[in-house]
Amino acid sequence: MHVSELLRVGMTVSDLRRAEAFYRDGLGFVRGSETVIDDPAWALLMGVASAANARTLRMRLGAQEVELVAFDPPGRLYPDVRTAEDEWFQHVAIVVADMEGAYTQLERLSPASISTDGPQLLPPNTGGVTAFKFRDPDGHPLELLHFPPGVSDSAWRHGKGLRPLGYDHSAIVVENIERSLAFYTDLLGFRVGGRSLNKGVEQDRLDGLKDCVVDVVGLEPADVPTPHLELLHYRQPPGRAPSTDVQATDIASTRQALRVDDLDGLVGRLEEAGAVFVSPGIVTLGNGERAASVRDPDRHMIMLTQ
Repeated sequence: MHVSELLRVGMTVSDLRRAEAFYRDGLGFVRGSETVIDDPAWALLMGVASAANARTLRMRLGAQEVELVAFDPPGRLYPDVRTAEDEWFQHVAIVVADMEGAYTQLERLSPASISTDGPQLLPPNTGGVTAFKFRDPDGHPLELLHFPPGVSDSAWRHGKGLRPLGYDHSAIVVENIERSLAFYTDLLGFRVGGRSLNKGVEQDRLDGLKDCVVDVVGLEPADVPTPHLELLHYRQPPGRAPSTDVQATDIASTRQALRVDDLDGLVGRLEEAGAVFVSPGIVTLGNGERAASVRDPDRHMIMLTQ
């Protein structure tokens, strides 16, 4: 029983057309299917009132996909006070072959920056990548990522030009790294793909923080290692937890959608471990797909399907 693949990342947005334009024009995503959701089982899966309507739009970047979701009625806006170590933080790291060109193209849309002083070249002990963190129009954090030769997954080694290649991972902030590792490895079956301790002036500039020290742990699904999940544990400064759970309708909501090899068995194991479910166990959607949604130890929402 394990997670075999990170299928997509879902984000709640306030304006579907505005979000579509940003991801298309600034980041090179391609429009996919758009759907009006009117399925009581889907509402159960998302933990929202059955009367809540939603419109979803899937956007593709290479082999990867994000799902933008606009609810009616909408939930709470993204918090005005937000920093890179917030415990509701979850970003998508978008791989580019030409960091300077991709950054210049992105800057035409004037996104809110998390990083200071533009893209940062991180030290070799942290992978030697060049990275830049910013936010979409709703406040969701994102990252541009450029790998040095020979460091990245093979999927990223032959890209050229300005167009981003896809996304390498989604990263979440966690309060207790060992607790989160136990949840993702022992219960969900991820495997540890790498681990580093990041600090220094470059990391401070990347995160827009001062004197930060962060554990970074890469977790790979069992069958399809890219894209993967990263755990970010800020030893300092400590992150702020949300005052209440981030609901799916809230604009700050970002969700992992994971394919698993044995949904019934994995849900049973999570129930035995006392995991917090968003859905009432497994639900069957209108299209026949079976799925369940659960929260990790830091209340990040995860959707499981087979």
